Amino acid sequence: MMIGSDEIVGAARAWLGTPYRHQASTLGAGCDCLGLLRGVWRVLYGAEPVAVPPYRADGRDAALLDGAQRWLVRGGELRAGSVVLFRLGRQVAPRHCGIMMSGARFVHAQERLGVCEANLTDGWRRRVAAVFEFPERN
Repeated sequence: MMIGSDEIVGAARAWLGTPYRHQASTLGAGCDCLGLLRGVWRVLYGAEPVAVPPYRADGRDAALLDGAQRWLVRGGELRAGSVVLFRLGRQVAPRHCGIMMSGARFVHAQERLGVCEANLTDGWRRRVAAVFEFPERN
């Protein structure tokens, strides 16, 4: 069964205001960008498909992209409900993610700000490394 963008957007918006905490994924208590994605996954599907091993905050490997390719569906268009992966700094591999609220806004967890909704400015758009969609539910 296909998951509607309204359901994904609603699940992501519920996390707004959650403080930033590296490797956490607890609504209202703390999460990082991957923790936000994990929390939305739990709302949509129940349990996470695998336990997430500890990871570095600097994301210097391709683990984020590898996980997205394994558990999400490759997308193309930035639209409400899409998962977007970003490159940061001079890194080639994406190391940040968010969930699109529309074609122009996304929710993500940012250090010092926590989970917030932001505009997909030209600066963010240039950093887009990949776009994915949540898979269908069984």
